[in-house]
Amino acid sequence: MSSTATIAAEAGPHVSSFASQTLTITPTGGALGAVVRGIDLAQPLSASHYRKLKQAWLEHHILIFKGQRLSDEQLLDFTTYFGDVFHPPGHIPVLATNDQGITPDVVKVSNVKGGYTGNGELAAHVDHQWTPRPSKASALYARKLPSAGGDTHWYNLNLAWETLDADTRKAIADLSLITYNPFQNRDSSRPRYRELHNPPKGEAHPHPLVTTHPESGNKLLFLGEATEVEIPELDDASGKALIEALRAHLYTPAHRYEHRWQVGDVVLWDNRATAHYRSAFDEKEVRDMRRVSLGGGRPL
Repeated sequence: MSSTATIAAEAGPHVSSFASQTLTITPTGGALGAVVRGIDLAQPLSASHYRKLKQAWLEHHILIFKGQRLSDEQLLDFTTYFGDVFHPPGHIPVLATNDQGITPDVVKVSNVKGGYTGNGELAAHVDHQWTPRPSKASALYARKLPSAGGDTHWYNLNLAWETLDADTRKAIADLSLITYNPFQNRDSSRPRYRELHNPPKGEAHPHPLVTTHPESGNKLLFLGEATEVEIPELDDASGKALIEALRAHLYTPAHRYEHRWQVGDVVLWDNRATAHYRSAFDEKEVRDMRRVSLGGGRPL
């Protein structure tokens, strides 16, 4: 795809090309995800379509909508059918938090001026996992893309739990996890597991290491790939060894769906049931996306 490919006319008014199409939801064939066609997200969502999408979303964890053309406001309107916008506590920074502790409803995920995340590789992570109430979901919309790279991989945290051996599941079922905030003191090099000589920065908000999805009831291995963490119930050596073993199990192709973006794609993902990764791309090219995140509750 050309690096100059972009949404025509900045997603201005248009005549929908979806009017005569039938809504279809097709699994990707990977470890998670389904592709949705025949729906215009710029238009109000019917109750029937909402029910079908919600069921498919809970089943497949991510929904991929093709050929969309949206303004920021239209992206916000669609995403908030599934919940309210995520607003973290003002003293806990997340992506795009300003000096006043405010995070915009629509985040410019872009390597152009005013955007966030740059062009480098981003290790697999669960958004806002270091906050008291991590976000429930996010929708990401592709407006302009580089010719190569910038792909996103999603990992199925439920499948990762189910494929653990019985002894490991029993051993970790009641453990908690602290994920430390990567946006605090970002100039410092942070380890993958807390080190006694390198105190973590920011507050600690323990969550279960194995969570239960509040709607599906599925068990989830709720762990990022590289963010600094700690298991309070274990000594440092035991905790570090366990986390590395669990990460090696979780972050494999068997639990992954790899998404090659096209301009006009919108991906809605369940942040409670997935982690996601981004590959690097050429800093001379543009990757311009928009993201809306939804508020969640305390992990169960």
